[in-house]
Amino acid sequence: MTHDPVPLPEYPRPQLVRDSYLNLNGRWRYAVNDGTRPGSYDGDIVVPYSPEAPLSGVGRQLQPGETLWYRRSFEPPAGPAGGRVILHFGAVDQTCRVWVNDVEVGGHTGGYLSFSFDVTDALREGGNTLDVAVRDDSDTGWHARGKQRLRRGGIWYTAQSGIWQTVWAERVPETYVERLTLTPVLAEECVEVTVHAPAGEAAIEILAAGEVVARATAPAGSPVRVPLPGARPWSPEDPFLYEVTVTLGADHVRGYFGMRSFSVGPDGDGVPRLLLNGQPYFHAGILDQGYWPDGLYTPPSDEAMVDDIVMMKQLGFTMLRKHIKIEPLRWYHHCDRLGMLVWQDLVNGGETYRPLVITTPAILPLRLDDRRHHRFGRADADGRAAFESELRETVEHLRNVVGLAVWVPFNEGWGQFDAARVAGELARLDPTRTIDHASGWHDQGAGDLLSLHVYFRRFRPPRPDGRVLVLSEYGGYSLPVEGHTWGEKEFGYRRYGTAAELGEAFVRLHEEQIVPAIGKGLSATVYTQLSDVEDELNGLLTYDRAELKLPADLIRSVTRRLTFHDHP
Repeated sequence: MTHDPVPLPEYPRPQLVRDSYLNLNGRWRYAVNDGTRPGSYDGDIVVPYSPEAPLSGVGRQLQPGETLWYRRSFEPPAGPAGGRVILHFGAVDQTCRVWVNDVEVGGHTGGYLSFSFDVTDALREGGNTLDVAVRDDSDTGWHARGKQRLRRGGIWYTAQSGIWQTVWAERVPETYVERLTLTPVLAEECVEVTVHAPAGEAAIEILAAGEVVARATAPAGSPVRVPLPGARPWSPEDPFLYEVTVTLGADHVRGYFGMRSFSVGPDGDGVPRLLLNGQPYFHAGILDQGYWPDGLYTPPSDEAMVDDIVMMKQLGFTMLRKHIKIEPLRWYHHCDRLGMLVWQDLVNGGETYRPLVITTPAILPLRLDDRRHHRFGRADADGRAAFESELRETVEHLRNVVGLAVWVPFNEGWGQFDAARVAGELARLDPTRTIDHASGWHDQGAGDLLSLHVYFRRFRPPRPDGRVLVLSEYGGYSLPVEGHTWGEKEFGYRRYGTAAELGEAFVRLHEEQIVPAIGKGLSATVYTQLSDVEDELNGLLTYDRAELKLPADLIRSVTRRLTFHDHP
């Protein structure tokens, strides 16, 4: 069985890089059954594409109660004798168990976060076998599921399962760097570095454009502040990144960081604004679902991720709101190096949602107390606890992302609960970023932002309440492009038949409603959306990313006006 070509071969963890690396993507064997170890297999599957994704070569929907089995052989990565071998999974949806040579090395629950196992003691000479068993309840349970639904349609998309991010292994010394925490402190012109390891003293070097600009040492586990006099700030207009190298005994790792700060504060007129590096900065954003017609959650290539970011930047957007999904770490890396702000949604879970709670507020003003958990599909205490556990893991997973400016724990009441308390917990875990505690509706008066979704009525800035005003979803204008639609259905919040009609409406919306609101406090916008997704035909790009529906110059003429300049 051949394992070539290897899809997504790039190093998957750009802020903690080692030379010892073995990519395990490619062709595996698979079987689907009732949970017993398979004696034979159904065929081949291309990892890391879910069996529901065309790129996997399978084309099968995993159902609740079924088990998806994977198998492949491998040799551990080359390197010096001794040390440990760590097996990494970028993400597996939803619950899995893992065996190496029939020795169970661990398991994991949660479809959006990375995990790893030390498999050294299970390895043997002369070939090794890796088995993975996956189960996925999708939207029939309370686990985090995002916009997946077994009965897809409208704003809910094809459910996917199994391995959907890179599987890889690395060889490390007995004592090694487990992770780095890199916290820029722009006001004090320094970066705080924490080398997480069981023991030892680490040597740290900071480089700018390849030249060493600072050195320090730090005991493992203890933060040290490394001065950077005259530090060059990171921004979308100047996405300058510092390199960092850390040596701990025989272990050597490389990473990067950017010097920037996110906060809220008044502008010259006393209006609350989002601040970047201490100055008001308008977040001109677009909603990014992160779905692909051939890969579902998994991009077809690293270049495809880059193309999305570059295109939106060229169109004048300064921010992507990553909607109800956690991307592979390389996506965030590309945002960092290209200069793109990120608003990061947490992934919703919970039981079946009630239309009264999640749909009615789009049309009628309705704000419910989210401490009444049953209304929001959050009656199960285990489900609430799992969400909060994954929230903490997500913060640590993405803590070093340079462009991540805003955390969004809840969206439109989907699995929402105790949002004010959750926002407080987020602020405690990560005081370096701002928080949109309830995007859209069911505002609990907490967080840093007053966050509105407006699709079916005219946008009028509400009375100020001391928080920063953001329009975190709007637009959603749809246009089918012949030869570039996914199916026969069309979903959008306002439909147009030609590009000319869509363009006129797009310009009119911004000229009449959005731009005038900036002078009245509006500080961020999130247009729906980057691309079509299945039935949703309201993207600026078609689902296959082959066609931009409006002239680029027209879009840029609008985004250029989404600034604080010249707005009285």
